[in-house]
Order: sequence, then structure tokens, then C-alpha cells
Amino acid sequence: MIRQLVASYVLLVAVALAAFTAPVAVTPTQQVYGDAEGSARREAQVAALVLATDDESSRQALVQLMSAYSQQTPGRLDVLPAVGGMPAPVAPDVTSFREALEGRESLRWGYAEALGADGLVLAVPARAPDGTVVGAVRVSYPSKPLTDRLWEIWGFRAILAVIVLAIAAGSGVLLARRLTRPLRELNLMASRLRDGDLTARAAETGPAETRTLASTLNTAMGTIDTLVGAQRAFIGDASHQLRTPLTALRLSLDNIADGVEDPYVREDVERATAEVVRMSRMVNGLLTLARAEAAVTSPEPVKLADAVADRFESWRAVADERGVTLHHELIELIEPDLRALASHGHLEQVLDNILSNALEVSPDDATITVRSFREDGKAICEVVDQGPGMPAADRQRAFDRFWRGRGLTGSGGSGLGLAIVKQLVTDDGGTVSLHEAETGGLRVRIALRAQASPTSGG
Repeated sequence: MIRQLVASYVLLVAVALAAFTAPVAVTPTQQVYGDAEGSARREAQVAALVLATDDESSRQALVQLMSAYSQQTPGRLDVLPAVGGMPAPVAPDVTSFREALEGRESLRWGYAEALGADGLVLAVPARAPDGTVVGAVRVSYPSKPLTDRLWEIWGFRAILAVIVLAIAAGSGVLLARRLTRPLRELNLMASRLRDGDLTARAAETGPAETRTLASTLNTAMGTIDTLVGAQRAFIGDASHQLRTPLTALRLSLDNIADGVEDPYVREDVERATAEVVRMSRMVNGLLTLARAEAAVTSPEPVKLADAVADRFESWRAVADERGVTLHHELIELIEPDLRALASHGHLEQVLDNILSNALEVSPDDATITVRSFREDGKAICEVVDQGPGMPAADRQRAFDRFWRGRGLTGSGGSGLGLAIVKQLVTDDGGTVSLHEAETGGLRVRIALRAQASPTSGG
């Protein structure tokens, strides 16, 4: 934003310079060329008066005048006397002399044959006291000295314009930094909020608009902090109030089942116990999801290889009982220490939910593969099973709460596992998606922010 403000400020100054310079751009050029024409006309008219005085002293004075003009200026002065009122055929530039001998002044800018270069060619008639044209005087003056003079004038103005633009750029940087300082402080506050610090507040400084915005954000964050605190308190109360009666109910059903001999009654008690167990799982899932929604924590680097190995160790017994192989693919030769940015415990809980679903849907003697790699600055973790997979339409709904797809979870599932996964991954600034696996099963792709590689800086 600072660059844009500085660029806009410098552009505005440049436009102002151009607007003030353009109207007067013609003045120096006209003045330089006008002065050259006036000086040439004065010299020509003086020489024409001397030429019109037909005596020896005048002729000597004219020769001296021609010589002095050639020595003191880069131009040339030529004289052509008339003979019997007709022009003598000695002029290198016949046209200008002819017009002057006909009584007309001739002035043009172009190629001057007397100089062999571009310049001014001015010819004036010399008239006797009775008005008769007795000759012509021509002044040839090159354009180069005039062009050099104009380059000096415009070069000075260009240097002055560059200095003004440099000063404008410097003052623009100072002004832009001053104007954007409140915005940088707001961005700092937003970064702290992203990292879980709900006590972050912005300094109410700067223009009235940014002060109002900072005040509004501070008030909003105070309200959010209060709401989050209330939600956390509710979750703690709900954990106690809901789990305790469910645990007591299950114990009561177990006691009833121990003392019942009627098989029909025992079957009813077992069904009731299964529903209580499912309700307990659902309550635990809801509380976990509520805690995930309420918690605002700071992500920290988590080594994917260690996290996957730890969860494999926890699920190894269940997998061995089914004959399922747990396999982790990590491109160790490229980056053996790949780390993802995740809040404490989030990645482990995500892997638990996904591995639990994968074990439930995988056939005996199948393989569950976890792949870890870096892609486009993200730490990718993919869990691939060999289960029945999911249709594309079901994959769109799989993250909805309480939705249970066929083949995705077992009969005792609560339909909250993937909803919890999505909430935890989203809280850490990542994404999660479902895809069809090469083996026909399901591929769960988790993309989290990756810690910068030690060799990425080159």
C-alpha cells in the first residue's frame, strides 16, 4: 500500500509539473529563434544601408562588416549588388537573392547552402534614397548553436524536475508511512488474533477514520472474548452435566443385565446399552466440536513423521486385530523434517478421527497408507484406505454434522468425526477434502501451513 501511495503522489506531482511546463514549453523555443531572426535582420539591414551608399568608403566598410560577422558569429553575411536592375548570376542561393532583388524580404529555416548545414537564411533588399533596389544582403546563421542552447535550457529544467520528483518521492514515503501506520497496527492486532491472543487491542491513533475503526474493533474483540469465555464455561458445565447421567445410566443397565435371565429382556437391555454408548460418543463428539469452535490457540510446528508414528502406535493393536497394515510414506530424501503449523493436539485428533473411520471401512488384510509431503508451501498429509469409497455426491456432504454415509462409519458412529476434522483443520488455517483413491477407496487430503524449510532461502 505504501508503494501505491508513493507512486500516486509522485504521479500527481509529475502531472502537475507537466501541466505547468507544457503551456510555457513554446516560449523558450520561440524566444531563441525570434532573437536569432531579429539579430540577423538587424545585421542585414545595417549592411543594406551601407550597400545603398555607393562610394569607396562604404564599400570598404561593407567588406569589414562582412569579415567581422564571419569572425564573431558562426554565420555568414553575403552581399549581391544589382546591375542594371537585374540580379548578377553569382549568388549560391538564387531564390533568396532573387526575392530580395525584387524588393521582398526572404526568410526561411532549412538547408543553408552557404553554410552547408541547416539554419536561417534571411535576405533583404538594399534600396537607394529614391527607393530603387540597388542590391541584396543575405545572412546565413546555423541552427546548431540555437539547438544547443535549447538543450541547455531543457536539460536544466529536466534536472530540476528530477530533483522535484525525488523530493516528492521522499516526502511521499514519509507521508505514506505516517498514513499507513494505524493500518499496520491493525494488521499486527489481526495477526495476534489469528494466533489466538484474544487480548490483542489496536492503538487508537491516526486519522479520525482509523481511530473509529480501531475503537470499533477493540470493542468487538472485547465482546468476542466475553462470548468465547462464556462458551468455554458452558462447555465445561455441559461436560459434567451430560456425561455424569449417561455414565450412571450405563452402569445401571450393566447391573440390570447381570441380574436378568430372560433372554428377551437381556436383548432389550443390550440394545439400550448400545444406544447409551452411541449417545455417549455423540455427546463426546459434540463437546469436542464445541471446544474446537470455542478455542483460539496459537499454531506451532509439528513434525509430521512423529505425529503419524505416534498415532500409528495408538491404533496398532486395532489394526493388527483386523490384519490391517498401517504404512507411512515420507519423502525423507527431500525433506525428512517436514513440519506443519497446527495447534497443540489438533493434528493428533484429526489423524485419530480419520484413522478410526479408515479402520472401520477397510476390509481385513488391507493397507492404510499415510503420505506426507510439501506442495506449494503447504504441508500435505493424505490418508488412503482400501474401503468401498464414497460417491462424489456423498463426498460433498461428508463434513456435515450428523451425516453418516454408507461405508464411511460403522453403525456406532455419531456422524461428527469429519465435522470435527474440518473444524480443527480450518482453525489452523488449512483445508481438508475427500477424493477417490487410486485403489478405489477414499483419499482424505489435509493441507496445513508448512514451516519454512531451512534450505528454502537458498
